[in-house]
Amino acid sequence: MWQKDRHQHICALLSMLGRVSNERIMADLGVSRETVRRDLLDLEETGVLRRVHGGAVPAGDEAPIAERAHAHVRAKMAIARAAVGIIHDAQTVFVDAGTTTAILADQLAKLANLTVVTNSVDVALRLRRASEPHERARAINEVILLGGTLSDRAAATTGATTVLDIQRYRADLAMLSPVGIDQEHGASNFDRAEAEIARAMVENADRVAILADHSKIGQRSRITFCAPREIDVLVTDRKSGEAADFRALKKTVGNLVLA
Repeated sequence: MWQKDRHQHICALLSMLGRVSNERIMADLGVSRETVRRDLLDLEETGVLRRVHGGAVPAGDEAPIAERAHAHVRAKMAIARAAVGIIHDAQTVFVDAGTTTAILADQLAKLANLTVVTNSVDVALRLRRASEPHERARAINEVILLGGTLSDRAAATTGATTVLDIQRYRADLAMLSPVGIDQEHGASNFDRAEAEIARAMVENADRVAILADHSKIGQRSRITFCAPREIDVLVTDRKSGEAADFRALKKTVGNLVLA
């Protein structure tokens, strides 16, 4: 099979399955692992896909959450520490699901007198643990876990019920972590359900803070949930200054916090 035909078949598999393994490509095309490796490298260079362990996903997709939890941890910790600086006493805060917001929860647990409304089971549990007697929490924050269907992508509630539940609240601040953020389209996610949750939080919050490490700057995923003009604060790490899109993005968002 010619290289062009192989590339077309791989793209068709991605479109159909959303994620394709090296073994599936080898079986379908009858080629060696080395040929698959070269084809995926070629397609990654063109921006069609992104290689992950054992296969490939569409360019805008996220790696599995277990994989993402170990990526850019220092940057995410710095972002979380900086993000709590924009929160005021007695505020109601929306927090969506993600590896950055899970780390943020550990920092929120050190604050007092907050109401945290989240669809993330991980965020809720981290805040709950902080209220247990053996922890050194200064006060117990109210934690509200939104209802809905449990996602198969992460330990989080999702779906129409979750969106309706969000609309019951008016938050002072929404703290959200996207797949990508760029100066033209703003914050975006790959998964439609996750984007709908984030969009509902944006619509029902007075202010929006986007938490994004340097790997997300200048990146665009499939579904935009927050336009640049709606972003009140972007919290990112200092390495973001090296991104090509950073200068333009800095001019677009309301305020920038470098961790």
